[in-house]
Amino acid sequence: MTTRRIDILDELMGRFADLPPEVFFKEDLLRLGLSLGWSDTPPSAMPQGSYQRKSYFIFSFDRTPIESMAEHENLRAPEEIALVGGPRGLRRTIVSVRLNPNSPYHLAQTGEGFSLYLDGEPICPVEFPPEPAHYRRTLSSGKPVSEIAPVIEWGYLIYLTVFRRCQYVGTDQECRFCDINPNFDQQRAAGLPYTTVKGIEEVLEALALIAEQDDGSKAYTLTGGSVTSQLRGLAEADFYVQYAQAIESRFPGRWIGKAVVQALPQEQLCKFRDAGIRIYHPNYEVWDERLFEWLCPGKSGYIGRRQWIDRILDAREIFGASCVIPNFVAGVEMARPHGFATVDEAVRSTTEGLDFFMAQGITPRFTTWCPEPLSNLGSQEPAPLEYHLRLLQSYRDTLAKHHLAPPPGYGSPGVGQAVFSVSSFMDVLPAPQPASATAGIT
Repeated sequence: MTTRRIDILDELMGRFADLPPEVFFKEDLLRLGLSLGWSDTPPSAMPQGSYQRKSYFIFSFDRTPIESMAEHENLRAPEEIALVGGPRGLRRTIVSVRLNPNSPYHLAQTGEGFSLYLDGEPICPVEFPPEPAHYRRTLSSGKPVSEIAPVIEWGYLIYLTVFRRCQYVGTDQECRFCDINPNFDQQRAAGLPYTTVKGIEEVLEALALIAEQDDGSKAYTLTGGSVTSQLRGLAEADFYVQYAQAIESRFPGRWIGKAVVQALPQEQLCKFRDAGIRIYHPNYEVWDERLFEWLCPGKSGYIGRRQWIDRILDAREIFGASCVIPNFVAGVEMARPHGFATVDEAVRSTTEGLDFFMAQGITPRFTTWCPEPLSNLGSQEPAPLEYHLRLLQSYRDTLAKHHLAPPPGYGSPGVGQAVFSVSSFMDVLPAPQPASATAGIT
C-alpha cells in the first residue's frame, strides 16, 4: 500500500515539532510544484478578474515547460497563493506558485473561492494576490507595466530584471540549476512580451505609475544575468549602476534599493552604494568547494570561489555586514551525480557556510530549489523535504547563536507575517515585538 503524502507530512511534523506546521506545506509546494486542477473545472468557475498572474520575473520556477502546459496554465496561474486556515488552522503563509500538472498538490473550487488539496484531501482555503492597479496600465511603448516592473512577495518587492539573459552560456559556464536563458527563449516562443534589456526610461515610467497608485511596495531588486565582458558597451557594474542612479535620482528613498549582481571588487561596489543601493546580494549558491566548481562553472572560472568569498567579506565595508546577503540554493547540494548522498552531509555542509558568514555578521538567505526542466539539472528530483526542514532549523539556530537580526529588506519575519515566497527562512524566525517592528530597514 502506497503511503499517503499527508501521512508523510504528519510524521515529519511530529519529528520537527519545533517548526511551524505552515512551513511543511510551503516547502513541499516549493519542491513539488502545484497543479492548478482546472482541466475539469468549467470555464465559468475558473479564476476570473483582477488577481495577479504569474509574471515569470526572472526564472521559470516551474516543474514543467510552457509547451507542455495543455491548459495554458502559465497564462492563468497566480503569482503566489496565501494558505489560510483550514482544518489545521494554518496562519497566513505566502507561497510562490511553481507549476507542475503532476503535483500531488492541486487547487479546486470550493464555493466562491479555491482551496488547496493534497492527494484529494483538503488542506486549506487559498487566496490569490490582488492585481495591483498599475498592472492594468501600459507604458507609452505599449508594453504592460507587469513586464517591466512586476511585483512579488504579495506586493512588497518590485522585481527589476533589467537584463533578461546571462552571459554565462553553455554547460561549461551556466549554473547547472539555472534556467534564465532557456526560460527567456520559451517565453518569447510562447509569444509573451519578454524584453531582453529594459530601457532606463521605461523602467522609470513603470515606477512612476507604481509610485502614483501603490503604497504596498517597500523595496525593489535590481538584477539580471551576469555580464562577463560588456553589455551595450558597459561592464557589469556600470551597466546596472546606471539604473540605480536613475531610480534614486527620480525617486530618492522611495524604496529600499537592492542589487543582485556578481561578487565585485570594492571600488565597483562603491558605485552602487553612492547611487543609493542599500542591500547587496552577491549570490553564493552552494557552500561546498567541490560542488561550487561543478554547479557554478562560470562563476568558478570567471571569479573563483575564494575570491567570491573574499569579495563578500570586503562588501561589509561598503554596505555594512547586515546588508550583505548572499543567497544559497537550498537543496541543490544533493543534486546527482556529484552532490551529497545523505541529508546529514548536505545540511552539515550548508550549516558550515551559514556559520562562517554569520560569525562575521553576514546573514545569507535561501531559495528552495525546484528542478526546472530547461536547466541542466532539470530531470532530477528535488532534495527530500526532511533536508529543508533541518536546514530551516539550522538557519534559525545559527542566527540565534550569533545574535543576529533577520536580514533586512524582506519585511517582517514570523509565521503569519512573512511575505518572502520562495523559501520559509523568514517564516521560521521569531516575529518582531511591537516596539522593534519598525526599527531599521524592514
